[in-house]
Amino acid sequence: MKTIPTISRRDLLKGLGSVSIVLATGRSAWPAIGTGPVSFLDVAGAAGITFRHDNAASSEKYLIETMGAGCGWIDYNQDGLPDLYLVNGAATGAYRPQGPRRGALYRNNGDGTFTDVTTGAGVGAEGLFGMGVAVGDYDNDGFPDLLVLGYGRCILYHNDGNGSFIDVTAHAGVENSGRWASSAAWFDYDNDGKLDLVIANYVDWSPEHNFYCGDRGPGMRSYCHPDDFHGQPPTLYHNNGDGTFTDVSKSSGVGLKGGNGLGVVTFDYDNDGWQDIFIANDHMPNFLFHNNRDGTFREVGYMAGVAVSADGQFEAGMGTDAADTTGSGRLDLIVGHLDMQLARVYQNMGDQTFEDATLRSKLSYSTYHMSTFGTRFMDYDNDGWRDLFMANGHVLDNIERYHADTKYAEPKLMFRNTGRGIFENVSDQLGPDFQLPRVSRGAAIGDFDNDGDLDILVSNNGQAPQLLRNDGGNTNHWLEILLIGTKSNRDGVGARVKVSAGDLVLYDQRKGGMSYQSAQDPRLHFGLGQRSRIDAVEIIWPSGIVTKLSNLKSDQIVAVKEGTGIVERPFPRVSLK
Repeated sequence: MKTIPTISRRDLLKGLGSVSIVLATGRSAWPAIGTGPVSFLDVAGAAGITFRHDNAASSEKYLIETMGAGCGWIDYNQDGLPDLYLVNGAATGAYRPQGPRRGALYRNNGDGTFTDVTTGAGVGAEGLFGMGVAVGDYDNDGFPDLLVLGYGRCILYHNDGNGSFIDVTAHAGVENSGRWASSAAWFDYDNDGKLDLVIANYVDWSPEHNFYCGDRGPGMRSYCHPDDFHGQPPTLYHNNGDGTFTDVSKSSGVGLKGGNGLGVVTFDYDNDGWQDIFIANDHMPNFLFHNNRDGTFREVGYMAGVAVSADGQFEAGMGTDAADTTGSGRLDLIVGHLDMQLARVYQNMGDQTFEDATLRSKLSYSTYHMSTFGTRFMDYDNDGWRDLFMANGHVLDNIERYHADTKYAEPKLMFRNTGRGIFENVSDQLGPDFQLPRVSRGAAIGDFDNDGDLDILVSNNGQAPQLLRNDGGNTNHWLEILLIGTKSNRDGVGARVKVSAGDLVLYDQRKGGMSYQSAQDPRLHFGLGQRSRIDAVEIIWPSGIVTKLSNLKSDQIVAVKEGTGIVERPFPRVSLK
């Protein structure tokens, strides 16, 4: 996030340099494309979601006011219906609301509506100035647990399996005290079958060091630039297997250097069976931590080509995700940035390096006037190619005083993958709700109605959230897979999956983190185009066990248990009122 309101910014792009054009291979034919149109309808209000985010906006321009908050999917009662969680702000020294502010857990009723169950579940995080949310079954008991990240501390809620949670932060030892936590990822970095935790921390801002930034004059004060503060190193917690965690940030090599961390995704970029860590840093080089497979990591961002842009500029890294966009079987990266920069696509070359493919991908200048926070690869039309969604909103509420062509509230973007990592901007084809300008931050992708196409939950800074229901994406065929680890961690994080259907071959991984401050639907989603059957599914679990399935019908959600195969699990189709 960049925040200096001046036209001549230090990171104004001066050219992207040369970008090699490399077309990855791996598919014998492009997927067939369905004929039905896709649109997104905001059903938050109709679904009974009355939550409104409070960012504690004040004339003091506290930096925490502009960062927004995340959102997430969590099937907390394990009924096969994704429930949702929304993070909230809190009172500050400059802002005193009439009543307490708290986050909200909404239960999916299975009929298109949601019920606020926050009080009964005990997950309001009252008094915490919340930032992000991360979901993972850290004790492998079959019920997902909830981590709420915030300024100054985090809260870990253990899911008791009876509809309620208990605050176990102190016992677990994951408070992350004194740090400004932004995004987090549950992942198993040592493949011992237990989920560990990495947290991307931001800067050391405090109300006591809240400088005046911007020009002098009425309405001209602005939020300060992150360079005015020291960056905070990431935190890595190792799961001890007894409900407690050990801070191994320094001994692992992850916490040796300060960063301005905002987004995190864990994925196996070199396909060696061990998850690596990518952190998008704000106005400084990004981090890529390569897993040394001995409990330690080495930071290789520059060597791998993902620390900076093709012309050597570090940018305002915010949201991030990884996916195979070219059919190569290797996961590429997306990093969202502030306006007057470009969202970056880094293509995985298969030799432990990436190439800045922003121009080749044809994203290029479509994002130049946008500030992208939540971002996810998703196959919104089920044609078999990973498309790209971006939730946007500027960081300065008075940006138009400085840049007349830049807005505080911005529309969302969708780029359709037309084949092998070449994207087309189709944002204006997805309905009026999709195009409504909002000050968007977190974005969580999930199939809340279990109909086979991906819906989008967006948290908006100081505004109501949006639940964008996908209408028409399931015109094409699809498959969703819920992984259940046994020897591996129960969530299956780190598993690598290959799906073959005729001439279509798809690859994905069960990743950690993703987007910005948000938690994603844990089920892996595969669009199949016009293919009605799946020839084969191969799952390589973190333990090394391989599960192979064959001759599956499409248009279903399956649960696959490590060492067993498909097991019975309800995923009721939502019957809309």
